[in-house]
Amino acid sequence: MDWPIRLGSVPVLASALQARSEVRDRINRARDGHATVVLAQVLSGGGGVGKTQLAAAYAHEALVDGADLVVWVDASDIEQVIARYAHAAHAVEAATDRLLGKSAESDAGLFLQWLATTRRSWLIILDDLTDPEAMQAWWPPSSAFGCGRVVATTRRHDAVLSGGGRAVVDIDTYSAKEADAYLQERLSSAHADHLLDAQAAVLAETLGLLPLALSHAAAYMVNQDVPCAEYLRRFNDSAARLDDLLPRDADTEGYGRQVAAALLLSLDVAQASEPVGLAVPVMRLAAVLDPAGHPRSLWASDTVLRYLSTQRTTPPGGAPSAVDSAQAQAALRLLHRYGLLTDHAQAGSRAVRIHALTARAVRECTPDAAVPEVVKTAAGALTELCDTVPWHDHETTTALLTNIDSLDRYAGDLLWQVDGHYVLRWAGRSMALDTAVPYWQRLVGTSERQLGRAHALTLVARRDLALVCFLDQRDKDAFAVLQEDFPYQDNRLVLERPMPAAAGRKAVSAVALLEDTVTVRQRLLGWAHPVTLTGQTNLALLYWSEGDRATAIGVLERSLAGYRATFGPGHPYTISVDDRLRIWRDQRRRRWWRRTRVPSAPVGPAEAGGDVTR
Repeated sequence: MDWPIRLGSVPVLASALQARSEVRDRINRARDGHATVVLAQVLSGGGGVGKTQLAAAYAHEALVDGADLVVWVDASDIEQVIARYAHAAHAVEAATDRLLGKSAESDAGLFLQWLATTRRSWLIILDDLTDPEAMQAWWPPSSAFGCGRVVATTRRHDAVLSGGGRAVVDIDTYSAKEADAYLQERLSSAHADHLLDAQAAVLAETLGLLPLALSHAAAYMVNQDVPCAEYLRRFNDSAARLDDLLPRDADTEGYGRQVAAALLLSLDVAQASEPVGLAVPVMRLAAVLDPAGHPRSLWASDTVLRYLSTQRTTPPGGAPSAVDSAQAQAALRLLHRYGLLTDHAQAGSRAVRIHALTARAVRECTPDAAVPEVVKTAAGALTELCDTVPWHDHETTTALLTNIDSLDRYAGDLLWQVDGHYVLRWAGRSMALDTAVPYWQRLVGTSERQLGRAHALTLVARRDLALVCFLDQRDKDAFAVLQEDFPYQDNRLVLERPMPAAAGRKAVSAVALLEDTVTVRQRLLGWAHPVTLTGQTNLALLYWSEGDRATAIGVLERSLAGYRATFGPGHPYTISVDDRLRIWRDQRRRRWWRRTRVPSAPVGPAEAGGDVTR
């Protein structure tokens, strides 16, 4: 492999970035004052104070200084941390191929072991840590050779952050001197020195000396050719209206009302800039998705382009026109330029991001009548991505799961009213088993409340709940769920096989229940739907394990045809089913041959079990 290695999307350093020597000195003293070899400086503070930019500066310096490995990790979700660690394990070849690839958690653990024992110099950046308790098991270990370092940023102030040899360094706003230097350097680099005037210091003070607010103000002034005094006047004039849109009691990030005003001022200007009329609908849609980011491809989906075409505003006398993917991308770049969201292709499935407070401000000023269309569009766009994501793309799958979760938290029942519940079911079928059971229990409850107990989609959700219970070895719970559905099945789904007299109606065989489940799925979803195919393969395994080999082979043959139609002949699922079917046929032929040639010879144990698509 080629060293050095850089993983993750290290942010580009901002224009006119201030050295912040006082803050850097505190960080360095915290590092030097601790005996622990690996010191995680947890840069805590409110949003917009520049924590991420400080961490990015350390990352760039580490690369310049010759660090062998620099890994930037979006730590806002523990699954993202695990996914990044797993990727890093493969990049540094933390173990043999035989050990790597078993699971994301296993690979992540191997990477942490590699960090502890390697002689390579490394720096791990954990940006935007939101759950310190969940992160406890995934903190990088101390380096046995003193060649590793961790820098973390967070808005949290939990006591647990200062444990384990970690030092907490609080990050404040710019000093008045740094704010003044920022405005001068930023405007000068844009060849806009003429915009500086006697009100520059007053403007910086009015903006709370907050780096994020100053960057928005500078961008607004450059794009509109507005001097500090005029920007300050506009800012103050709009404060009363924006105070109603973002009151102080909703300011959970600690930005202050002034910063929210600056953000929305920039949105007004962006709405009037080329491509005209797209900034607001783009922001409304981005605001209901995960602030941690979503794929760029969402903005090329048919659903989004239809939404933008109908929602864009046209200037007086202008004719409405359809929006294509190039215009949608241009709108993203416009909003990126104004600092309302970020658009970095190198971030992959997290390419497009929006600050959480910005998203909240946009949502709060979205008219109630516009919300259903926004939610419907977000659900439709995520559906398009869910239907195309490769099965092995765990990073994109994780991103989609967090975006679906964000949309669900914001939209609530509205997501069901606009037929957006497909993505909720996709999420349940894509998540880890330990979280799938409680998730499906909640989803079933919501489906029963929204659609009704006997609704077809409710029955499908209940069968998915039963399936994850089976997979989690909670057979009694699974049987109970399926048995409760018997009164809601139509005549075509009534089990016809007689019940054992001694057991009574309550004792239903696993084969009968699984046959019923497959029948429901075939009728509601189709014979080649992935969920139907999963049920068929499990049913074939059950037949085989009970000795009904002819029926098992017949069911698996039908299942194989479905896998070929849905996934294609070269997909791993199809190949796995094809291999299992060939093994079963060979075993049945050998068993028949031994029985006919040597009737008295004992028959070897049947080989069965295991998920045929595993």
